[in-house]
Amino acid sequence: MAEYEAVIGLETHIQLNTSSKVFCSCKADSWEDPQNTNICPVCTGLPGVLPVLNEEVVEKAVMLAEAMYAQVQPISYFDRKNYFYPDLPKGYQITQFDKPIAVGGHIDLPIPETADPEGKGYIRKVRIHKLHIEEDAGKTKNAHDQRLVDFNRCGVPLVEMVTEPDLRTADEAAQYLIRLRQLLRWLGISEADMEKGNLRCDGNVSIRLKGSNVLNQKTEIKNVNSIDSLRDAIRKEIDRQIREVEKGNEIHAWTLDWDEDSGVLRKMRSKETEADYRYFREPDLLPLIVSSEWKSEILKEFPERPLDRRQRFCDQYDLPMYDADILTLERGLSEYFEEAVKEYQGEPKKVSNWLMNDVLRMIKEQHLEPGAMRLTPAFLAELLKLVDAGTINITTGKSLLQIVQDTGKSPGKLVEEQGLAQVNNDEQLGVICSKVISEHPEEVSAFRNGKESLIGWFVGQVMRESHGKADAKMAKDILTDLLK
Repeated sequence: MAEYEAVIGLETHIQLNTSSKVFCSCKADSWEDPQNTNICPVCTGLPGVLPVLNEEVVEKAVMLAEAMYAQVQPISYFDRKNYFYPDLPKGYQITQFDKPIAVGGHIDLPIPETADPEGKGYIRKVRIHKLHIEEDAGKTKNAHDQRLVDFNRCGVPLVEMVTEPDLRTADEAAQYLIRLRQLLRWLGISEADMEKGNLRCDGNVSIRLKGSNVLNQKTEIKNVNSIDSLRDAIRKEIDRQIREVEKGNEIHAWTLDWDEDSGVLRKMRSKETEADYRYFREPDLLPLIVSSEWKSEILKEFPERPLDRRQRFCDQYDLPMYDADILTLERGLSEYFEEAVKEYQGEPKKVSNWLMNDVLRMIKEQHLEPGAMRLTPAFLAELLKLVDAGTINITTGKSLLQIVQDTGKSPGKLVEEQGLAQVNNDEQLGVICSKVISEHPEEVSAFRNGKESLIGWFVGQVMRESHGKADAKMAKDILTDLLK
């Protein structure tokens, strides 16, 4: 059997988190609002109205273009994309066609070892063809044998980003969405929640003989609402195309619908061409001019990109790549880490360990935002210093994390108020160890008869007797002397 490879390109629709729609003042985020309550004559396409471009949409599109290393065009234009569907009240969509706001650019995808057949991991460079602004359409659904229309989403601002056909596997496509979602949230320009439709993705898939450079007929997969669904749908379409080609059949330019419930691809229609949409310039909007001065103003506080920060964490703080990857998944977490390291002025790896093993668990379980926690980076650094100084032991330190978060009090104050200081006085600790030994004669006899592993058990008893405040190492030394 011949060996094939897939050729995959993705089209992503990104809902920008602006307060109002792209061409009117209606509320943009209407996910939980009653149907047809965030609409006006502009976004429902009533006669005689004129669209007015939302400046914030342009600013966020420029931010995304910069993050993708794309070239922002000084002049771009809006066009009408004509098609007829019940959720498109104007009969056309305002978008950008041949003169978009940005072109080119790329994103580097670190493909993990688990997604690499050779188990090594690699970087896949995915080029961006173009990035353009457009308005969203409404939604339709079937209910009670009727087709109902909700226009709330009409006019919601989108950026559509189209890649070159540079992806080769379903896992690479999934990684693209993972990294894009990370970047959008990092920039603060989109919630990027696929379940709510903030981030949507269509996949263009074709196959060819491995080693070939030709681009064969492609199909388009629509209506995937999660990263796992995209991965599954692409895998199934690749398998289907290989089966068809092996049978001697042609691949047709279909648009395929992904059924989430059944996990099945179904033919929707033959894929449209650009000519079907009869694009022409939008006569009601002026050209969009992004001057160098405006662009500089938009980008004056442009953040360090997540992959750049990940590499810097490895280089500057000598962290393993695994740690750096976890700590840069969210911008807020990465900033929390850096602030804690600055306050601690100790081993960055120790800060990383506490963050990843304990603080991050709190964040996930309690749905906290790192930047809004009562357990501030300064408080975490203070707690680590108390452990380093032997004022408290690690067990007490870990229990203090939640108490600091609940109360907002500093670790030092809590240690003082609750008497949590570590018991490391020889005389005081000796009394506790002697008490434990006197209360457990059988275990003492077993230890003295050669079962030396019981020393850990004795230390545990001392920790329990001291309510977790004993210096475990000192307790072990004292117990060993007493048990001889």
